[in-house]
Amino acid sequence: MRCLQLALTLLTVALAAAQATVEETTEQFVKSSSTHTNNWAVLVSTSRFWFNYRHMANVLSLYRTVKRLGIPDSQIILMLADDIACNPRNAFPGTVFNNMDQAIDLYGDSIEVDYRGYEVTVENFVRLLTDRWDEDQPRSKRLLTDENSNIFIYLTGHGGNEFLKFQDAEEIGAHDIADAFEQMFEKKRYNEILFMIDTCQANTMYKHFHSPNILAVGSSEYEESSYSHHSDMDIGVAVIDRFTYYTLDYLEKIVKNSSETMRDLLSVYTFENIHSNAGWRTDLFKRPMEEVKLTDFFGNIQEVVVDNVEDDLLYIANHDELGNRVAPIKHSKPKLNYTLAKVTYVDDSVDQIAVYVTPTKMRILSALGILSLAFLWWVVK
Repeated sequence: MRCLQLALTLLTVALAAAQATVEETTEQFVKSSSTHTNNWAVLVSTSRFWFNYRHMANVLSLYRTVKRLGIPDSQIILMLADDIACNPRNAFPGTVFNNMDQAIDLYGDSIEVDYRGYEVTVENFVRLLTDRWDEDQPRSKRLLTDENSNIFIYLTGHGGNEFLKFQDAEEIGAHDIADAFEQMFEKKRYNEILFMIDTCQANTMYKHFHSPNILAVGSSEYEESSYSHHSDMDIGVAVIDRFTYYTLDYLEKIVKNSSETMRDLLSVYTFENIHSNAGWRTDLFKRPMEEVKLTDFFGNIQEVVVDNVEDDLLYIANHDELGNRVAPIKHSKPKLNYTLAKVTYVDDSVDQIAVYVTPTKMRILSALGILSLAFLWWVVK
């Protein structure tokens, strides 16, 4: 019995040592890795009809921005009615502008619309977030995210207290979006989410969120309207909303490797600028705003540090300061040499059969050996 207890004690110690080594390695890997590996954007204009020109301009403006900052079309889901560019009332057919100077044609810059017209529905939006599709749904119309994805979700249109209208035909409620985000969390479909909405009473749309790692930003408080910025007299309607205008005005100043943070962007949303009380919710988000780079959501940037060296690295490794070639230093992991068998031949020559193992492997072999001895002792007894 004492032998068995000793064997089990030694086995426990060996396994604990091996587990500590694994945990230490894992911890070092996690500390050295980034918080996310890919970025996606879901951009939705929920309005239709000519007088809602600005909503299509809103979403196309952000579409252009996230593409400029590195998110490819394959990772952008664009949903809009697409009834403005070719509308009979459009004095500039095939174009959409977001400023009265008409400097940038948002529609003509090779856009890829994933859901257009009557495909922009509440059902399709919720299915997109939760990935509840049948086998016939094209991959290009799916949000193929995982637990390492940062997702930027932008909505614009007409709304009210805890609802957002979809094309004047149906509504999505605040609880609906909260439930969709909870499903995404349970299915490990995101790392972090930036939810941004530009509509009347926008801040009521995120009050029921309860899933972790979600940062929400809205353009107006309860019982407040969200206002347009200016109109183009040649086009005849407002071309952009105030909240989105100042968002774009700030984002146009940053580049792919920018260190600007969410705190910097939030500071732009003053009442003087947008004529309403913008709001944001950070209690579900694990990082402080001063540490959240804008490119964590609006871009798709992989940080790579390149050392500035004058000479080739191989040359430096094999030469001293005077340029003389030196033998490379060989580094090897510590190994233990155990002779398993010795064979003596007729001519008195001897061969030894040996195995080389690292300390970690030695602990595992020792544990297996002790376990085998314990088992044999139990069988004999």
